[in-house]
Amino acid sequence: MSGLCVDCLDGCRGGCEVWLASFRGREVIYPGPFGEITAGADKNYPIDYSHLNIHGYAVGAEGMTNGLKPDPDDAIFPNVNVETDYGWTKKVKMKAPVFTGALGSTDIAMNNWEHFAVGAAIAGVTLVCGENVCGIDPGLELNASKKVKSSPEMDRRITTYKRFHEGYGEILVQMNVEDTRLGVAEYVIDKHGLNTIELKWGQGAKCIGGEIKVRDIERARELARRGYVVTPDPNRKDVALGYEDGAIKEFERHSRLGFVSREGFMAEVERLRKLGFERITLKTGAYSMAELAMAMRWGSEARIDLLTIDGAPGGTGMSPWPMMNEWGIPTLYLQSLTYEFAEKLTGMGLRVPDLAMAGGLSNEADIYKVLALGAPYFRAVCMGRALMIPGMLGKNIEKWIKEDNLPKTVSRYGTTVEEIFLNYEEIVEKYGKDVKNIPLGAIGIFTFARKLTVGLQQLMAGARRFSIPVISRKDIMSLTEECARVTGIPYVMDSYREEAEAILAGK
Repeated sequence: MSGLCVDCLDGCRGGCEVWLASFRGREVIYPGPFGEITAGADKNYPIDYSHLNIHGYAVGAEGMTNGLKPDPDDAIFPNVNVETDYGWTKKVKMKAPVFTGALGSTDIAMNNWEHFAVGAAIAGVTLVCGENVCGIDPGLELNASKKVKSSPEMDRRITTYKRFHEGYGEILVQMNVEDTRLGVAEYVIDKHGLNTIELKWGQGAKCIGGEIKVRDIERARELARRGYVVTPDPNRKDVALGYEDGAIKEFERHSRLGFVSREGFMAEVERLRKLGFERITLKTGAYSMAELAMAMRWGSEARIDLLTIDGAPGGTGMSPWPMMNEWGIPTLYLQSLTYEFAEKLTGMGLRVPDLAMAGGLSNEADIYKVLALGAPYFRAVCMGRALMIPGMLGKNIEKWIKEDNLPKTVSRYGTTVEEIFLNYEEIVEKYGKDVKNIPLGAIGIFTFARKLTVGLQQLMAGARRFSIPVISRKDIMSLTEECARVTGIPYVMDSYREEAEAILAGK
């Protein structure tokens, strides 16, 4: 359990974590190289979504839409409707029950934004622009009140998505402590007319504020002047000398811990509504039961439009390794608690906000299980790394084609864009000459979204569910008794037993 070698040799040239930390210290806490990788936890929890299986049925067809009939001619998987929506009164429709995790101030988000944003727009899903984008913008200009006057990076983020937005999904911007102080909400509604803003309490990868790394000491000092916590302190003499010596190679920019209260939360929601936002959403992390109860009860009272709950393990960019692996309530457990609390609030006569789940989810089976386990409260799944990978890969395929350096893993399918991307001609048919303005990373995301859609349609058809609202907790079974105890989903040897016994008895 220590992670150390059984026999530690004096003279070892490397390299366990303790070995590396002996001379690189705090750097080892974080995944790297920063700006070039995404990172997630690798801890195995006692139970997860693989401990649930989806039921299949030989009869029935629920949720048929668009005039289709529950018969063998219409009840085919391509006719399954996977569209969803969220919102208290003013709904946002999405073509699939999935949206991006928060893509904020990390280099990975900034450098790949065009691919991520256009991809989400043409796939018809919501894109979340994460925290601190204005705060770290090199071109940031503040007014006399030290509020955002101009943020070219935020402008780029929003206009890139809007260029290809077609009425499905939306772009929403997150706010943390520093964003609120800088007046980010005022800026994005006054300049860009955004309809939705998201408050952020935390995420599944960490309970401390978001962080990035910078490699230039003057840039670190600039961020410190803007009010961020920067470590090591670039204004200390010994740190400056260490930087000059070449020992200190990077600085961490941290956000502050937020402090929530019912009064403060309700007041902030009301303030944002008065600014003109039609929808207020909340993102919370893998905190204790108490914080989950706060988010759900206060969210209900405030009539928020979407509550995204992020379970452990999470991580897309800069979360510390120990925190990703050892902190927070894992996703399956957290969603099970969420369902339990939703039922209690409903029993009190309160309406539960539309819910979404995040935290290590990556495929269509995960989507189905989340929607079933949390039915009827959950509307979508939030995916971080799973929706980033297609964007980065598409970008790299574009680069490899130009360099005539396609790896065999790709060239086995062809050497041109038309040959490699399964859905390329679909994009051409829809956008015509505009396809030249769609980066290949965006086409990668569109292609991956199509795979999620078809896979989900097949799973739903097998369960005889032809639209999202009819997915039920009865559609899944627990494969272990411990999973059944945690989730409340019947153990496989008990699921539908009463119905089976009645049939056997000729009833």
